[in-house]
Formats: sequence, structure tokens, C-alpha cells
Amino acid sequence: MEKVIAVEDNLTPIKEYLEARGCLVVDIGSGWNIPVDAVVISGLDKNLMGMQDIVTVAPVIEARGKTPEEVWDSISR
Repeated sequence: MEKVIAVEDNLTPIKEYLEARGCLVVDIGSGWNIPVDAVVISGLDKNLMGMQDIVTVAPVIEARGKTPEEVWDSISR
């Protein structure tokens, strides 16, 4: 089954890697209305886009200092 991953806009190499792995990648800023399996952030923003009311049960993965492969490993667990 295809994983749906929300990824910050500035993480292009990670987006491309996840897409190559068969994931459906959605942009965090697009206001996705579908359940996601994981959220990948750069770790640069403490308050993502100024939104304090976002609730998700999906794991949030900080990509700072990680390769796309390491992010994938975190998602695949």
C-alpha cells in the first residue's frame, strides 16, 4: 500500500527520494485533507507556519542532518 507523506516544501531531495520509493508526497502547506502516514519537517521552524491547532497521530520526523535514506528508514519502521 502506498504511504502518504507530508513534507515541508524546502526538502526537495527528500520529496524526490520518497516519490521514487512509491510514496505519495503532499506539501505541508497545501492544507492536506487526507490522513498521512508521516510528516517530515526541516526542523528549522519551531512553529510550523504559525499553526498551533494541527493535530496528527502520524509520526513527525525531523530531517535536519539526515539523508533521504535515513528519513525513509524512520518512516519505514
